[in-house]
Amino acid sequence: MLNTLTIENYALIEQLEIRFDKGLSIITGETGAGKSILLGALSLILGQRADTGVLKNKEKNCIVEGAFLIEGYGLEPVFEANDIDYEAQLIIRRVINPNGKSRAFINDTPVNLTTLKEFGDGLLDIHSQHQNLLLSSSHFQLSVVDSLADIGKLSNEYTVHYKNYKISEKQLKELEERAQQSKSDYDYLKFQFEQLESTRLQSGEQEELEVEQKQLTHAEEIKSTYSQVAVLLNGDDISTNNLMHEAVNLLSKMTDLVPESEQLSQRLNSALIEVKDIAAEIEHINDNVEVNPERLNFVDNRLNTIFGLQQKHHVSSVDELLVIQEQLGAQLIRIDNFDVELEKLQAEKDKHYKQMEDRAVKLTAQRKKSIPQIEMYVTNLLKQLGMPNAVFTVKIEPSIEYLPTGCDVVSFLFSANKDMSPQEISKVASGGEMSRLMLALKSLLVQNEKLPTIIFDEIDTGISGEVADKMGGIIKQLAEKTQIINITHLPQVAAKGDNHYVVYKEDTATATYTRMKHLNYDDRVREIAKMLSGEKITDAAIENAKELLGKNKS
Repeated sequence: MLNTLTIENYALIEQLEIRFDKGLSIITGETGAGKSILLGALSLILGQRADTGVLKNKEKNCIVEGAFLIEGYGLEPVFEANDIDYEAQLIIRRVINPNGKSRAFINDTPVNLTTLKEFGDGLLDIHSQHQNLLLSSSHFQLSVVDSLADIGKLSNEYTVHYKNYKISEKQLKELEERAQQSKSDYDYLKFQFEQLESTRLQSGEQEELEVEQKQLTHAEEIKSTYSQVAVLLNGDDISTNNLMHEAVNLLSKMTDLVPESEQLSQRLNSALIEVKDIAAEIEHINDNVEVNPERLNFVDNRLNTIFGLQQKHHVSSVDELLVIQEQLGAQLIRIDNFDVELEKLQAEKDKHYKQMEDRAVKLTAQRKKSIPQIEMYVTNLLKQLGMPNAVFTVKIEPSIEYLPTGCDVVSFLFSANKDMSPQEISKVASGGEMSRLMLALKSLLVQNEKLPTIIFDEIDTGISGEVADKMGGIIKQLAEKTQIINITHLPQVAAKGDNHYVVYKEDTATATYTRMKHLNYDDRVREIAKMLSGEKITDAAIENAKELLGKNKS
């Protein structure tokens, strides 16, 4: 439950610290006094967005802090999921800086707004006047039914199978689209593959062919040059070979006269041997070089084929063409195997659909089982609230498609008169009837959900007199199970409170402030008397107020 609320520099509030207790706490005050400001401040610690417009003093931080006693409300999993140490007292603090930046803390641990909302959903339920519109919301109507249907485990199972079904459905659709596109491109891909395959490309082939092409193109020039070199090295007359041989002989004759001559002769002889070897290799190369126009034509055509393929596929090497060939081959295999993959995914989708369908049928059955209890509870409560002819029914119809919540569409139907068949609430219910319906449903939810605190913001709009008194009694009963903070303009309801707070404006010479104070008995008498008679409090109003408070005590 909400234990304390501290507000600094928010709207018309300079500083406020208020302590709440268990049971029913009443908040009253004139229209415009600032009751909505309190709810606005509370919404900040529940994860709502804010801007610098909420700052009373634009040069100071706005701070809103709420302390909650949460022992026994089963919030431990939320702490664990967000890696925050669990404590029986939960402190949420929200800080808005003048520059517009916002920070949030849970037990001094920084958190984002998503986490704040997650905690807030388990701490507070704020029912404001506009939330009566929820009565027409299919989502809200379904949530009411589900709270009574005890479908927690079943709903979780359905959610898992629904998500799996949606994933497999998406995968199947994507594969079908790819298969259709690929099959339409199959002939073209096959042509490209066969063109590459038939060419029988070899790694390194292009480099070898380019060398051969140069040699064949210049074969005559090569043979002429090599023949000349061969003559120079090993000709019949004057040649390098003969001259070196003669020099070796001459040096050999000088060994006795010049000792170095022997070494020089040996070195020159080694060079002669190398020259003879070079001459032999030149002759070998020259013999193998041929003028072959046919071979040149073949090499030219082969290189043109390779260059054409490279240009077509936007690459510059045979190795890259071989990679493309491999990829095309693999792609053709995948296309050939699409039917197998499609069959496999279809089977997977069908499996998840059957599992989802099974849980959905069980969900529907469980929901329908809870309907009589809901209808009886709400109808009886409406009769207590001055609607003796009220009829409230719940209709469940199958949805067109499976939804994240199952295959059910829930509708609340209502009639307040004998001669009128139940219809959609938005079409037939007045403002006061909407308030009573919402209170009945909230009461139903409290019986089945463990929520620490509920705040009613003028849920009693549109009612008065004896009905107001009965509504106050029902709210009082709810407060025995959970903490209720009720903002009201009705004295009959206000008198039911265990604690009573008044919100008021205070003017100073320079500014207007919103204040809030806890009332003692005498203050309560005067406040309720004021609600009864207006600004001019009469003795009769005083006595009436005491009577109302006395009835509450009894």
